[in-house]
Amino acid sequence: MLGYVPGHFQVIRHLRPKYACCSCDAITQAPAPCMPTPRGRATPAMLAHLLVSKYCDHLQLYRQCEIYARQGVELDRSTLCDWVGQAAWLLAPVVAAIRAHVFAAEKIHGDDTTVPVLEPGLGRTRTGRLWVYVRDDRRFCGAAPPAAAYFYSPDRTGARPAAHLASFSGFLQADGYSGFDKLYGPARTKPGPITEIACWAHARRGFFDEWEHHKSATAKQALDRVAAIYEVEARAAFVPIGERVELRRAAAPLIEAFFEWAAATTAKLSAKSSLAGAFNYAINRRQALSRFITDGRLEVDNNIAESAMRCITLGRKNYLFAGSDTGGDRAASIYTIVQTAKLNDVNPEVYLRDILTKIADGHPINKLNALMPWKLPPQT
Repeated sequence: MLGYVPGHFQVIRHLRPKYACCSCDAITQAPAPCMPTPRGRATPAMLAHLLVSKYCDHLQLYRQCEIYARQGVELDRSTLCDWVGQAAWLLAPVVAAIRAHVFAAEKIHGDDTTVPVLEPGLGRTRTGRLWVYVRDDRRFCGAAPPAAAYFYSPDRTGARPAAHLASFSGFLQADGYSGFDKLYGPARTKPGPITEIACWAHARRGFFDEWEHHKSATAKQALDRVAAIYEVEARAAFVPIGERVELRRAAAPLIEAFFEWAAATTAKLSAKSSLAGAFNYAINRRQALSRFITDGRLEVDNNIAESAMRCITLGRKNYLFAGSDTGGDRAASIYTIVQTAKLNDVNPEVYLRDILTKIADGHPINKLNALMPWKLPPQT
């Protein structure tokens, strides 16, 4: 039999009597208990539950207020908002350490998505962006723990990824966003070049749309050719680098044949057709789409980053918009912690409760490595 016991609140009272010495009139009192925020009323467990409910379970603060009210606890939404801000401020060093770990990798995945942001006093929203960069070496049996770094920006100019990736050099797997173009190539000497790795899932998408809407036989043939490449790649997942390269040798002639066929087919199509656009997207990125064959660290597509964006897509359907740019920055910080914990099979609420307790107890700022999600044993 399976039962359910609803969660409940605790009101914790700390009694701190004052004692006066009859001889010298000195007054003694036990120190106040350590709390995450000065004079805060929310324990680490309460803050962890609040953050996970909002950024992992996608419950807006006003809904949480209604849930708590049903349990007899009246909390104003502004109070919860203050707690989120205070927690994000406390966790900023941990977020910075996770981001540094991500950008220390040789290969990362990047993606971005829209997020509506409320315009104060105007009653309408504008479009901001949430960015993610993911380090995940598990598919080639890498030893480094996976992590995801999120950032918020009010626009999508090329200066945003340039700032995010200022300390990174190596391989970047992403879509065809033009803002990344200035980062690619040997001309970038500080801290080093970034090599473009294109995504076969994005290249495939144009052919899929054409097949779904128009049942184009040419698009179907393109999908079949890409599927053959993925069949080879399926055998190369979660194996060491050297073995991956050997397995991928079978994909090299398939990719070569795809581009030869694509070039011949494109010459027969109208340059303005959507099918020609799908072909040109792939042809223009031929080298970037082929690099994964000879390097076992690289992936065939950017699905790792797209999976990391799924939490934002789900949340966006619930909270509809961010209240401000500050709210976007807070969301990026907490998403960084929550999603990194999930990537390491750690319960985000358990993890947040643990590190907020340690921070409240005065954990040294120079020992942030001990607070990383992968330092906790896997949770269920």
